[in-house]
Amino acid sequence: MAKKIIYGMVGGGRGSQIGTIHRKALNLHGKAELVAGSFSRNIKNTLATGKELKLDEKRLYKNYAEMAEEEGKRPDKIDFVVIVTPNNSHYEIAKSFLENGINVMCEKPLTVTLDQALELQKLAQEKDLLFAVSYAYTGYSMVRYARELVKSGKIGEVRFVNAQYISEWMAKVPYKGKIPRHEWRSDPNISGLSNCVADIGVHVENLISFVSGLKINSLCARMDKFIEEDRLDDNASILVNYDNNSKGIYWTSQIAVGHENNLNFGIYGTKGSIEWSQEHANYLKLSTIDEPFKIISRGSDQINDSIKTEYVAPGGHQEGYVEAFARIYDKFVNAIHKKKQGEILTSADLDFPTVEDGVQGMRFIEKCVESTNKGCVWINY
Repeated sequence: MAKKIIYGMVGGGRGSQIGTIHRKALNLHGKAELVAGSFSRNIKNTLATGKELKLDEKRLYKNYAEMAEEEGKRPDKIDFVVIVTPNNSHYEIAKSFLENGINVMCEKPLTVTLDQALELQKLAQEKDLLFAVSYAYTGYSMVRYARELVKSGKIGEVRFVNAQYISEWMAKVPYKGKIPRHEWRSDPNISGLSNCVADIGVHVENLISFVSGLKINSLCARMDKFIEEDRLDDNASILVNYDNNSKGIYWTSQIAVGHENNLNFGIYGTKGSIEWSQEHANYLKLSTIDEPFKIISRGSDQINDSIKTEYVAPGGHQEGYVEAFARIYDKFVNAIHKKKQGEILTSADLDFPTVEDGVQGMRFIEKCVESTNKGCVWINY
Protein backbone atom coordinates (compact mmCIF):
# COMPACT_ATOMS: atom_id res chain seq x y z
CA MET A 1 0.00 0.00 0.00
CA ALA A 2 1.32 3.44 -0.94
CA LYS A 3 -0.37 5.00 2.10
CA LYS A 4 -1.45 3.48 5.38
CA ILE A 5 -5.10 3.17 6.19
CA ILE A 6 -5.87 5.21 9.31
CA TYR A 7 -8.32 4.31 12.04
CA GLY A 8 -9.80 5.41 15.34
CA MET A 9 -11.04 3.53 18.37
CA VAL A 10 -13.99 3.95 20.71
CA GLY A 11 -13.34 2.21 24.03
CA GLY A 12 -10.11 0.39 24.73
CA GLY A 13 -8.70 2.83 27.27
CA ARG A 14 -6.61 2.10 30.35
CA GLY A 15 -7.83 -1.10 31.99
CA SER A 16 -9.25 -2.52 28.77
CA GLN A 17 -8.26 -5.99 27.66
CA ILE A 18 -9.91 -6.40 24.28
CA GLY A 19 -8.97 -2.93 23.01
CA THR A 20 -5.31 -3.80 23.47
CA ILE A 21 -5.82 -7.05 21.55
CA HIS A 22 -7.36 -5.16 18.63
CA ARG A 23 -4.44 -2.72 18.49
CA LYS A 24 -1.86 -5.50 18.65
CA ALA A 25 -3.59 -7.42 15.86
CA LEU A 26 -3.70 -4.32 13.66
CA ASN A 27 -0.03 -3.66 14.29
CA LEU A 28 1.11 -7.09 13.09
CA HIS A 29 0.74 -6.27 9.39
CA GLY A 30 1.61 -2.60 9.72
CA LYS A 31 -0.97 -1.47 7.17
CA ALA A 32 -3.16 0.60 9.48
CA GLU A 33 -2.28 3.41 11.87
CA LEU A 34 -4.24 4.53 14.94
CA VAL A 35 -4.69 8.32 14.81
CA ALA A 36 -7.84 9.10 16.82
CA GLY A 37 -9.85 7.91 19.76
CA SER A 38 -12.45 8.29 22.43
CA PHE A 39 -11.08 5.55 24.64
CA SER A 40 -13.29 6.10 27.67
CA ARG A 41 -16.30 8.00 28.94
CA ASN A 42 -13.74 9.58 31.27
CA ILE A 43 -11.83 12.16 29.24
CA LYS A 44 -8.84 11.87 31.58
CA ASN A 45 -8.56 8.18 30.68
CA THR A 46 -8.84 9.04 26.98
CA LEU A 47 -6.11 11.68 27.23
CA ALA A 48 -3.83 9.40 29.22
CA THR A 49 -4.37 6.52 26.77
CA GLY A 50 -3.79 8.81 23.80
CA LYS A 51 -0.57 10.08 25.34
CA GLU A 52 0.68 6.51 25.87
CA LEU A 53 -0.11 5.74 22.24
CA LYS A 54 1.54 8.98 21.08
CA LEU A 55 -1.57 10.39 19.42
CA ASP A 56 -2.22 14.02 18.56
CA GLU A 57 -4.32 15.46 21.40
CA LYS A 58 -6.46 17.28 18.82
CA ARG A 59 -7.83 13.90 17.74
CA LEU A 60 -8.72 12.72 21.22
CA TYR A 61 -12.43 13.25 21.82
CA LYS A 62 -14.62 13.53 24.91
CA ASN A 63 -17.21 11.11 23.50
CA TYR A 64 -18.02 8.98 20.46
CA ALA A 65 -20.60 11.41 19.06
CA GLU A 66 -18.09 14.24 18.93
CA MET A 67 -15.51 11.93 17.40
CA ALA A 68 -17.84 10.67 14.67
CA GLU A 69 -18.96 14.16 13.73
CA GLU A 70 -15.51 15.78 13.79
CA GLU A 71 -13.75 12.94 12.02
CA GLY A 72 -16.49 12.81 9.40
CA LYS A 73 -15.78 16.47 8.49
CA ARG A 74 -12.00 16.12 8.19
CA PRO A 75 -10.38 15.85 4.73
CA ASP A 76 -8.11 13.22 6.30
CA LYS A 77 -10.87 11.46 8.23
CA ILE A 78 -10.27 8.00 9.62
CA ASP A 79 -10.95 5.12 7.22
CA PHE A 80 -12.61 3.01 9.89
CA VAL A 81 -13.48 2.96 13.56
CA VAL A 82 -12.99 0.06 15.98
CA ILE A 83 -15.76 -0.26 18.60
CA VAL A 84 -14.65 -2.08 21.76
CA THR A 85 -17.27 -0.99 24.30
CA PRO A 86 -19.94 -2.94 26.24
CA ASN A 87 -22.83 -4.43 24.26
CA ASN A 88 -25.53 -1.83 24.90
CA SER A 89 -23.50 0.97 23.30
CA HIS A 90 -22.60 -0.78 20.01
CA TYR A 91 -25.73 0.26 18.13
CA GLU A 92 -25.57 4.01 18.77
CA ILE A 93 -21.82 4.21 18.22
CA ALA A 94 -21.85 2.22 14.99
CA LYS A 95 -24.84 4.16 13.70
CA SER A 96 -23.12 7.48 14.42
CA PHE A 97 -19.99 6.57 12.46
CA LEU A 98 -21.90 5.05 9.55
CA GLU A 99 -23.96 8.23 9.27
CA ASN A 100 -20.70 10.16 9.04
CA GLY A 101 -19.37 7.99 6.21
CA ILE A 102 -16.90 5.89 8.20
CA ASN A 103 -16.40 2.12 7.90
CA VAL A 104 -16.87 0.06 11.09
CA MET A 105 -15.29 -2.85 12.93
CA CYS A 106 -17.44 -3.74 15.95
CA GLU A 107 -16.98 -6.15 18.83
CA LYS A 108 -19.54 -8.90 19.18
CA PRO A 109 -22.39 -9.25 19.86
CA LEU A 110 -23.23 -6.66 17.25
CA THR A 111 -26.09 -5.10 19.25
CA VAL A 112 -28.54 -6.06 21.99
CA THR A 113 -31.52 -6.71 19.69
CA LEU A 114 -31.98 -8.23 16.26
CA ASP A 115 -33.90 -5.16 15.07
CA GLN A 116 -30.93 -2.93 15.90
CA ALA A 117 -28.58 -5.27 14.03
CA LEU A 118 -30.83 -5.27 10.96
CA GLU A 119 -30.98 -1.48 11.03
CA LEU A 120 -27.16 -1.24 11.06
CA GLN A 121 -26.96 -3.73 8.20
CA LYS A 122 -29.37 -1.64 6.16
CA LEU A 123 -27.55 1.61 6.96
CA ALA A 124 -24.17 0.17 5.96
CA GLN A 125 -25.64 -0.96 2.65
CA GLU A 126 -27.27 2.43 2.01
CA LYS A 127 -24.02 4.25 2.78
CA ASP A 128 -21.95 1.71 0.79
CA LEU A 129 -19.64 1.18 3.75
CA LEU A 130 -17.74 -1.87 4.96
CA PHE A 131 -18.83 -3.26 8.30
CA ALA A 132 -16.94 -6.05 10.06
CA VAL A 133 -17.66 -7.87 13.31
CA SER A 134 -14.77 -9.30 15.32
CA TYR A 135 -15.45 -13.03 15.20
CA ALA A 136 -11.70 -13.53 15.28
CA TYR A 137 -11.60 -17.32 15.62
CA THR A 138 -12.38 -17.73 11.93
CA GLY A 139 -8.91 -16.25 11.33
CA TYR A 140 -7.06 -19.36 12.50
CA SER A 141 -5.25 -21.15 9.66
CA MET A 142 -6.49 -24.61 10.58
CA VAL A 143 -10.07 -23.37 10.89
CA ARG A 144 -9.77 -22.10 7.33
CA TYR A 145 -8.26 -25.40 6.25
CA ALA A 146 -11.18 -27.21 7.91
CA ARG A 147 -13.55 -25.10 5.81
CA GLU A 148 -11.71 -26.17 2.66
CA LEU A 149 -11.94 -29.83 3.64
CA VAL A 150 -15.71 -29.57 4.12
CA LYS A 151 -16.12 -27.70 0.81
CA SER A 152 -14.07 -30.31 -1.05
CA GLY A 153 -16.32 -33.15 0.15
CA LYS A 154 -13.49 -34.85 2.05
CA ILE A 155 -15.79 -35.84 4.92
CA GLY A 156 -18.90 -36.21 2.78
CA GLU A 157 -22.24 -34.70 3.76
CA VAL A 158 -22.29 -33.40 7.31
CA ARG A 159 -24.46 -35.47 9.68
CA PHE A 160 -23.62 -34.12 13.12
CA VAL A 161 -21.79 -31.25 14.81
CA ASN A 162 -20.47 -31.14 18.38
CA ALA A 163 -19.11 -27.76 19.44
CA GLN A 164 -18.11 -26.21 22.75
CA TYR A 165 -16.81 -22.96 24.14
CA ILE A 166 -16.30 -23.54 27.84
CA SER A 167 -14.46 -21.60 30.53
CA GLU A 168 -14.35 -21.39 34.32
CA TRP A 169 -13.90 -17.74 35.17
CA MET A 170 -17.33 -17.14 36.71
CA ALA A 171 -17.15 -20.34 38.80
CA LYS A 172 -13.56 -19.84 39.88
CA VAL A 173 -14.14 -16.38 41.33
CA PRO A 174 -17.74 -15.38 42.06
CA TYR A 175 -17.28 -12.06 40.42
CA LYS A 176 -20.16 -9.81 41.47
CA GLY A 177 -18.54 -6.89 43.24
CA LYS A 178 -15.08 -8.45 42.93
CA ILE A 179 -14.12 -8.04 39.29
CA PRO A 180 -15.63 -4.69 38.23
CA ARG A 181 -14.11 -4.94 34.76
CA HIS A 182 -16.30 -7.98 34.01
CA GLU A 183 -19.30 -7.43 36.26
CA TRP A 184 -21.29 -5.70 33.51
CA ARG A 185 -21.40 -8.92 31.48
CA SER A 186 -24.26 -10.42 33.50
CA ASP A 187 -26.13 -7.12 33.87
CA PRO A 188 -29.13 -7.09 31.48
CA ASN A 189 -29.03 -3.29 31.35
CA ILE A 190 -25.60 -3.49 29.72
CA SER A 191 -25.24 -6.94 28.16
CA GLY A 192 -28.80 -7.15 26.88
CA LEU A 193 -30.66 -10.46 26.68
CA SER A 194 -27.76 -12.75 27.48
CA ASN A 195 -24.34 -13.08 29.05
CA CYS A 196 -22.90 -16.48 28.17
CA VAL A 197 -24.60 -17.09 24.83
CA ALA A 198 -24.03 -13.48 23.72
CA ASP A 199 -20.42 -13.44 24.88
CA ILE A 200 -19.08 -16.81 23.71
CA GLY A 201 -22.05 -18.77 22.34
CA VAL A 202 -22.12 -16.53 19.29
CA HIS A 203 -18.53 -17.56 18.57
CA VAL A 204 -19.65 -21.18 18.42
CA GLU A 205 -22.54 -20.34 16.10
CA ASN A 206 -20.29 -18.25 13.85
CA LEU A 207 -17.45 -20.77 13.77
CA ILE A 208 -19.66 -23.70 12.80
CA SER A 209 -21.45 -21.63 10.17
CA PHE A 210 -18.07 -20.56 8.75
CA VAL A 211 -16.54 -24.04 8.59
CA SER A 212 -19.57 -26.12 7.61
CA GLY A 213 -21.65 -23.69 5.58
CA LEU A 214 -24.72 -25.06 7.37
CA LYS A 215 -27.64 -22.82 8.28
CA ILE A 216 -29.70 -23.36 11.42
CA ASN A 217 -33.27 -24.43 10.75
CA SER A 218 -34.45 -24.72 14.36
CA LEU A 219 -33.04 -24.95 17.88
CA CYS A 220 -33.90 -25.88 21.45
CA ALA A 221 -31.98 -24.06 24.18
CA ARG A 222 -31.63 -24.25 27.93
CA MET A 223 -29.84 -21.21 29.37
CA ASP A 224 -28.78 -21.67 33.00
CA LYS A 225 -28.05 -19.22 35.82
CA PHE A 226 -25.85 -21.03 38.32
CA ILE A 227 -23.97 -18.07 39.80
CA GLU A 228 -26.51 -15.25 39.87
CA GLU A 229 -30.11 -16.33 39.51
CA ASP A 230 -31.36 -12.75 39.27
CA ARG A 231 -29.01 -11.77 36.42
CA LEU A 232 -28.08 -13.40 33.10
CA ASP A 233 -27.06 -16.88 31.90
CA ASP A 234 -23.65 -18.37 32.64
CA ASN A 235 -24.14 -21.75 30.93
CA ALA A 236 -26.19 -23.02 28.00
CA SER A 237 -26.97 -26.29 26.21
CA ILE A 238 -28.35 -25.87 22.70
CA LEU A 239 -29.69 -28.55 20.35
CA VAL A 240 -29.63 -27.56 16.69
CA ASN A 241 -31.27 -28.76 13.46
CA TYR A 242 -29.63 -27.59 10.23
CA ASP A 243 -31.05 -26.94 6.80
CA ASN A 244 -29.69 -30.23 5.34
CA ASN A 245 -31.38 -32.29 8.09
CA SER A 246 -28.11 -32.74 10.01
CA LYS A 247 -28.03 -32.21 13.77
CA GLY A 248 -25.80 -30.48 16.29
CA ILE A 249 -25.24 -29.73 19.94
CA TYR A 250 -23.52 -26.65 21.38
CA TRP A 251 -22.33 -26.28 24.96
CA THR A 252 -21.21 -22.86 26.03
CA SER A 253 -20.22 -22.16 29.61
CA GLN A 254 -18.45 -19.80 31.98
CA ILE A 255 -18.68 -22.12 34.97
CA ALA A 256 -16.87 -25.23 33.62
CA VAL A 257 -14.17 -25.71 36.26
CA GLY A 258 -10.93 -26.98 34.73
CA HIS A 259 -11.28 -25.11 31.44
CA GLU A 260 -9.66 -21.73 30.87
CA ASN A 261 -10.75 -20.92 27.31
CA ASN A 262 -11.63 -24.17 25.58
CA LEU A 263 -13.15 -23.61 22.13
CA ASN A 264 -13.41 -26.81 20.10
CA PHE A 265 -15.55 -28.56 17.51
CA GLY A 266 -16.07 -31.86 15.75
CA ILE A 267 -17.87 -32.08 12.40
CA TYR A 268 -18.95 -35.60 11.44
CA GLY A 269 -19.91 -36.53 7.89
CA THR A 270 -20.84 -39.56 5.81
CA LYS A 271 -17.21 -40.17 4.78
CA GLY A 272 -15.23 -38.83 7.72
CA SER A 273 -14.80 -36.18 10.35
CA ILE A 274 -12.67 -33.20 11.36
CA GLU A 275 -11.87 -32.05 14.88
CA TRP A 276 -10.11 -28.88 16.09
CA SER A 277 -9.38 -27.16 19.39
CA GLN A 278 -8.13 -23.62 19.94
CA GLU A 279 -5.88 -24.88 22.72
CA HIS A 280 -4.01 -26.89 20.05
CA ALA A 281 -4.66 -24.48 17.21
CA ASN A 282 -1.82 -25.66 14.94
CA TYR A 283 -3.37 -29.10 14.50
CA LEU A 284 -6.45 -30.62 12.91
CA LYS A 285 -7.58 -34.23 13.29
CA LEU A 286 -8.90 -35.74 10.06
CA SER A 287 -10.60 -39.15 10.09
CA THR A 288 -12.01 -41.00 7.09
CA ILE A 289 -13.81 -44.33 6.85
CA ASP A 290 -11.15 -46.01 4.73
CA GLU A 291 -8.00 -44.66 6.45
CA PRO A 292 -6.53 -44.41 9.94
CA PHE A 293 -7.03 -40.97 11.44
CA LYS A 294 -4.23 -38.45 11.04
CA ILE A 295 -3.17 -35.22 12.67
CA ILE A 296 -2.42 -32.48 10.14
CA SER A 297 -0.18 -29.63 11.27
CA ARG A 298 -0.17 -26.04 10.07
CA GLY A 299 3.28 -26.65 8.55
CA SER A 300 2.06 -29.59 6.46
CA ASP A 301 2.43 -29.59 2.68
CA GLN A 302 -1.29 -30.35 2.49
CA ILE A 303 -2.27 -26.86 3.65
CA ASN A 304 -3.57 -24.69 0.82
CA ASP A 305 -1.11 -22.13 -0.55
CA SER A 306 -3.79 -19.46 -0.24
CA ILE A 307 -3.78 -20.05 3.52
CA LYS A 308 0.00 -20.23 3.81
CA THR A 309 0.52 -16.90 2.06
CA GLU A 310 -1.41 -15.26 4.91
CA TYR A 311 0.76 -16.68 7.70
CA VAL A 312 2.11 -14.21 10.23
CA ALA A 313 4.36 -16.90 11.72
CA PRO A 314 5.66 -19.67 9.40
CA GLY A 315 4.28 -23.18 9.68
CA GLY A 316 5.91 -25.11 12.49
CA HIS A 317 5.60 -22.14 14.82
CA GLN A 318 2.59 -21.77 17.09
CA GLU A 319 -0.23 -19.59 15.78
CA GLY A 320 -2.13 -17.73 18.47
CA TYR A 321 -5.19 -15.60 19.04
CA VAL A 322 -3.56 -12.32 18.03
CA GLU A 323 -2.34 -13.82 14.74
CA ALA A 324 -5.85 -15.11 13.99
CA PHE A 325 -7.25 -11.68 14.81
CA ALA A 326 -4.60 -10.13 12.55
CA ARG A 327 -5.74 -12.21 9.57
CA ILE A 328 -9.28 -10.87 9.97
CA TYR A 329 -7.99 -7.33 10.19
CA ASP A 330 -5.63 -7.76 7.25
CA LYS A 331 -8.51 -8.77 5.00
CA PHE A 332 -10.67 -5.92 6.30
CA VAL A 333 -7.93 -3.30 5.82
CA ASN A 334 -7.07 -4.63 2.35
CA ALA A 335 -10.74 -4.40 1.35
CA ILE A 336 -10.94 -0.79 2.55
CA HIS A 337 -7.80 0.10 0.61
CA LYS A 338 -9.04 -1.59 -2.56
CA LYS A 339 -12.42 0.13 -2.29
CA LYS A 340 -10.72 3.52 -1.82
CA GLN A 341 -8.86 2.87 -5.06
CA GLY A 342 -12.18 2.43 -6.84
CA GLU A 343 -11.70 -1.28 -7.43
CA ILE A 344 -14.54 -3.81 -7.30
CA LEU A 345 -14.42 -6.09 -4.28
CA THR A 346 -14.63 -9.85 -4.82
CA SER A 347 -15.91 -12.50 -2.42
CA ALA A 348 -12.28 -13.28 -1.59
CA ASP A 349 -11.77 -9.63 -0.59
CA LEU A 350 -14.75 -9.87 1.75
CA ASP A 351 -13.62 -13.07 3.47
CA PHE A 352 -13.91 -11.60 6.94
CA PRO A 353 -16.84 -11.59 9.41
CA THR A 354 -19.33 -9.00 8.17
CA VAL A 355 -22.37 -7.21 9.52
CA GLU A 356 -24.43 -10.08 8.08
CA ASP A 357 -22.61 -12.42 10.45
CA GLY A 358 -23.39 -10.01 13.27
CA VAL A 359 -27.08 -10.09 12.36
CA GLN A 360 -26.95 -13.89 12.29
CA GLY A 361 -25.43 -13.88 15.77
CA MET A 362 -28.19 -11.66 17.14
CA ARG A 363 -30.85 -13.92 15.64
CA PHE A 364 -29.15 -16.89 17.34
CA ILE A 365 -29.18 -15.13 20.73
CA GLU A 366 -32.84 -14.13 20.48
CA LYS A 367 -33.93 -17.61 19.41
CA CYS A 368 -32.02 -19.19 22.32
CA VAL A 369 -33.68 -16.79 24.77
CA GLU A 370 -37.11 -17.42 23.23
CA SER A 371 -36.67 -21.18 23.47
CA THR A 372 -35.54 -20.98 27.11
CA ASN A 373 -38.34 -18.63 28.15
CA LYS A 374 -40.95 -20.91 26.59
CA GLY A 375 -39.76 -23.90 28.57
CA CYS A 376 -36.85 -25.07 26.40
CA VAL A 377 -38.99 -25.84 23.36
CA TRP A 378 -37.99 -26.10 19.71
CA ILE A 379 -38.01 -22.73 17.92
CA ASN A 380 -37.97 -22.30 14.15
CA TYR A 381 -35.59 -19.83 12.59
